[in-house]
Amino acid sequence: MWELCDAMESSSGDRKKFDLAERTALFGEDVIRFLKKVKETSITRRLIDQLVGCSTSVGANYAEAEDAQSKKDFRHKISICRKESREALYFLRMMAAAAPETAERGRELWREAKELNLIFGAILRKGDNSQ
Repeated sequence: MWELCDAMESSSGDRKKFDLAERTALFGEDVIRFLKKVKETSITRRLIDQLVGCSTSVGANYAEAEDAQSKKDFRHKISICRKESREALYFLRMMAAAAPETAERGRELWREAKELNLIFGAILRKGDNSQ
């Protein structure tokens, strides 16, 4: 399995959080690893599909934003990142309700999704102030 996170760990074992492209990819990977451990039921199956989609979309859309053809295109892609991270917040909450045994790890992922959502919001606000 190809993973960059091993190369991105510091000597203390902490992941570097200043590379937003890497951070969003790690978020998607972490959610996938989390969901592999969730017991599949008729309810969790739907939540798993939703969570995989929105959590991996954050990084995919950030990668597209990095290659944006204009400021307008960049803002559009960043706004999608913000929406997808907000969606991840929602579905992580629903997963905790559907499978309470996932709540502790889900809370950690929820915090990361919240931080990413705030970062994308700040990027959008900064763009509004520079115009």
